[in-house]
Amino acid sequence: MTRPDDALSTLRVALGERSYPIHIGPGLLGDPQWLTPHLAGRQVMVVTNETVAPLYLSRLRQGLGDDLDVRELVLPDGEATKTLASVERIWDALLEAGFNRRCTLVALGGGVIGDMVGFAAACYQRGVAFVQVPTTLLSQVDSSVGGKTGVNHPRGKNMIGAFWQPRAVLIDTDTLSTLPARELSAGLAEVIKYGLIRDADFLAWLEANMAALRGLEATALTRAIERSCSLKAEIVAEDETEQGVRALLNLGHTFGHAIETHQGYGRWLHGEAVGTGMLMAAELSQRLGWLEAADVARIRAILAAADLPLAAPVDMTPEDFLAIMRLDKKNLDDRLRLILLERLGEACVHDRTPPERLVALLEAFPRR
Repeated sequence: MTRPDDALSTLRVALGERSYPIHIGPGLLGDPQWLTPHLAGRQVMVVTNETVAPLYLSRLRQGLGDDLDVRELVLPDGEATKTLASVERIWDALLEAGFNRRCTLVALGGGVIGDMVGFAAACYQRGVAFVQVPTTLLSQVDSSVGGKTGVNHPRGKNMIGAFWQPRAVLIDTDTLSTLPARELSAGLAEVIKYGLIRDADFLAWLEANMAALRGLEATALTRAIERSCSLKAEIVAEDETEQGVRALLNLGHTFGHAIETHQGYGRWLHGEAVGTGMLMAAELSQRLGWLEAADVARIRAILAAADLPLAAPVDMTPEDFLAIMRLDKKNLDDRLRLILLERLGEACVHDRTPPERLVALLEAFPRR
């Protein structure tokens, strides 16, 4: 397959001997040059779900060639399936196939598949290779890069997992053509996040180009994916295991994870919950005297332009939020650590929010 030279971009996550490329462009799935160099051996297990398999599994198989021992596992779709039971199905399939330590797992799908396959790879025979092939915007710009893997627990999201880096990330932008509008909006929440935490100029570009992004305009999408992945790669290279700056990537996630956990995984898409969580973090930042009202209005406007929810669940009380937020992984020494905004394009970790300010926010924030 041929493509214009400017249609392909390759970034790199700089982690020394474990560095790996992020290839971005159209038509990567069916082209062997992008996937086969990153396989550890002949044994390949492709894990996908019931939604993605009919769309892209055969195309991915074309990109693997005929000289490999390739097996397939198709799991149910949805956040509710992100459990240890699903990961055990992956391990069962590997063991039944007799796969050894030189096997490679390939995660074909969104963030749920990527997180579970990465966790399965981290644990199988104490660690085997895997490659991320994300097919949703959210997974392309966020969960496929950086090596966070894991599953949900009924009491908290992503509470069981491991840091395990992929050998490569293949982002075929053609897959976005089949993405439902709601899933696209959820992915845009994570794109907006990068502008808010680290790049005010990118945030302004997103404001000007949101209509093009929602209309799947190829050039705009490629630029948004490239910049998002570049910013995440920089942060991961600085702080792989979230001891410092990487925590900033969780803007909106403490509030958002509380929504997902309370509502039941899958009722709200991850990006929808994060979008609302970012607005809550922005309003709290204003209450602390950091952001101006005009800044919060800009954030609300760009989230609205991305067609993201601007209100919390109507049946969720401040007590519900606080009970779940106290279980957040970022908390240390019983102090609630929140990612807040000192200004647009600059985030911080804050663990001394006056309780009355947080409660006031939770009481005043709109519900729907």
